[in-house]
Amino acid sequence: MTRLFLLLTLVALALPSLNAQTKKPDPVDELAAKLAPSRTVVYKKVGDRELALHVFEPEGHKATDTRPCFVSIHGGGWTGGNPQRMYPFAAHYMKQGLVGISVQYRLHQAKAGLTVFDCVKDARSAIRYLRAHAQEFGIDPQKIIVSGGSAGGHLAVATALFDGVNEEGEDLSVSPRPNALVLLFPVIDCSKEGYGQAKIGDRWHEISPVHHVRAGVPPTLTFHGTGDTVTPFAGAKAFHESMQKLGNRSELVVNEGGVHGYLMRDRTLLDDTLARSDAFLASLGLLPKP
Repeated sequence: MTRLFLLLTLVALALPSLNAQTKKPDPVDELAAKLAPSRTVVYKKVGDRELALHVFEPEGHKATDTRPCFVSIHGGGWTGGNPQRMYPFAAHYMKQGLVGISVQYRLHQAKAGLTVFDCVKDARSAIRYLRAHAQEFGIDPQKIIVSGGSAGGHLAVATALFDGVNEEGEDLSVSPRPNALVLLFPVIDCSKEGYGQAKIGDRWHEISPVHHVRAGVPPTLTFHGTGDTVTPFAGAKAFHESMQKLGNRSELVVNEGGVHGYLMRDRTLLDDTLARSDAFLASLGLLPKP
């Protein structure tokens, strides 16, 4: 009896690790594993570090083209993640004739002196580089869409809002402001009621999107779940309402009960997100109408 009890106990203890080993990747990771960019282009050098754009070019693409460009920025709390995570989004728009791009940026590392402000600088540098080199990428510099999930959503909207946060020495006459934004469960409120205050520190207010909404922000589509306890839904709702009050175009797609990252874990929800994004971009003339 004692031996049987010990055996059952050992099996029970092993189950969590077994489940972890057999856990299936989410649909986004499954899709990303099958994709590869056409090329990578270094957009920025910081010390001995090179940061790259992972570029997905549609069939028949030429440098002389003037196509819209869809830029996607990965999440991970500013401290993790990689460009591969957003390959499915870049590839989706590549298939529709756009140039798709997934951005690499420096991750926040307090011990190394890298802050969330550095993440913001990199995002703005990436869009500034794309616009300055539009002819080399075969894109229209006035048809740049920036998207991102979670912390990547924060960096996406940062390209439109935080004019005072720029890499030293860059040509500030080239605007990093996109022509449209698609935000996926973004970090939008960096106060203690939202996400990020502890990581950003005392200067959190300077890069908290909901606290910097103004007239002239690009048309924005936001996807957010009401059950999100990481980047609370209240922030997305407040951002959307402020956008509309100031005369900006803002659409908020609400998923009732959706937790953080909900649309990345369900293929049906992912497909619905892409379809809604397509319709939004088509209404702006940034995508052929379906």
